[in-house]
Amino acid sequence: MQSPLALTIIGLAIVAVTVGILIRGRTNPMVVMTLVPVAGALVAGYGLTAIGDFFGTGLESVMNVVVMFIFAIIYFGIMQDVGLFNPLVKGLIRLTRGNVILAALGTAAIGIVAHLDGAGASTFLLTIPALLPLYKALHMSRYVLLAIVAIAASVMNMVPWAGPVGRAASVIAQDPVEIWHHLLPIQGASIVVVFIMAGLLGWKESRRIAKLRQSPEFVGQGTVDVNQIAEDFATRQREHQEEQGYIYRRATWVTVFNIVLSLAVLVCLVSGILPPAPAFLIGTALALLVNFPSNQQQSQTLKRHAPNALSMAGVIIAAAMFLGVLNGAGMLEQIAVSLISIMPESVGAYIHVIVGLLGVPMDLMTSTDAYYFSILPIVQEAAGVYGVSGMGAAAALIIGNIIGTFVSPFSPALWLAIGLAQANMGKHIKFAFPIAWAFSIIMVLVAFAFGMLA
Repeated sequence: MQSPLALTIIGLAIVAVTVGILIRGRTNPMVVMTLVPVAGALVAGYGLTAIGDFFGTGLESVMNVVVMFIFAIIYFGIMQDVGLFNPLVKGLIRLTRGNVILAALGTAAIGIVAHLDGAGASTFLLTIPALLPLYKALHMSRYVLLAIVAIAASVMNMVPWAGPVGRAASVIAQDPVEIWHHLLPIQGASIVVVFIMAGLLGWKESRRIAKLRQSPEFVGQGTVDVNQIAEDFATRQREHQEEQGYIYRRATWVTVFNIVLSLAVLVCLVSGILPPAPAFLIGTALALLVNFPSNQQQSQTLKRHAPNALSMAGVIIAAAMFLGVLNGAGMLEQIAVSLISIMPESVGAYIHVIVGLLGVPMDLMTSTDAYYFSILPIVQEAAGVYGVSGMGAAAALIIGNIIGTFVSPFSPALWLAIGLAQANMGKHIKFAFPIAWAFSIIMVLVAFAFGMLA
């Protein structure tokens, strides 16, 4: 057993090395969050038996999160396969009627709907190719499209099956759905703000385009065929399904069943009638049975979505080792004690709020894993001394950081969006960063004012 000072130094070294390697992005997070804390525990004098105990304790706190992630990702993957959201996207494209402001508002709505699965890559694959032709036809900026979709998707990232809430849940040992219930009021308010933001960006674009049309260099048509754009989107989706070889029942009753099943799963999550892990397990089993009639088709579907599901599950399980060692060896406690000793008492009770206010800039300096698995545990421990709950600390960091999820270059899905939109990452950050940070600050302050961060 090491002295408190040694535990502090070793704990900080584990955090610093982990964050540094994650930022460089050359190693899978599962590898880093397993081997670095194990090495730290050995340096601190703990044997393999103790390390096994630390991992066992950590695993108990994250197992429900792991199961939920696996089946939530597969479930929403199935819904994407069968095109459950495609008619809604088509309808929203038509509703824009070629109006710039309505196009911006429609983009926000489509981004919110598309990110119900909590997966950034599928959200951008669904939205950017569908909306880019509309934006080009209306002479709207692709960076407005990227900013609206990115921020709308970021707000929807507060759902319990998305990455940030799951990571935070594993840190504070809470059910992800309980965190979501706590965040629901601020998520609802954020959705309203997303539409206000989209409307303002659309209004600004309409003024820019009006001036552009008066220029002698302007080339373009005065009208836009939104019906054709909507049909082109539907055609691309069908072609994608055929390329991937999806074979599933296409009857109307199956679509109705999928809608009812998805609503039932959401009702279970909101009401708490059924915990999230069994809710998604049952939902996945029913979705497989109804949409894919043969054993072979069901197996192919599971194989198609298993990589994404197991990748996230692996990261959460590795986090059990990381958090288990830091907690079990007393390193987090000693880091917090050291931090509090040098911190003015007037600041200590608000450390989680301060970090939350800096969440978006920190997203540009750290990866999502580094933020939630390295910064949140320290903030939670330090704020806890002043009576701040784990839920309050987690809420501050989630609200402060999550709005910038798809502004940060550390998001792999954002690079996909940049490629699909034929845009430049630097220009996207320059355009979207101030919007996301202002949005984030407002939401953190609103949550603090209403006592959500206590």
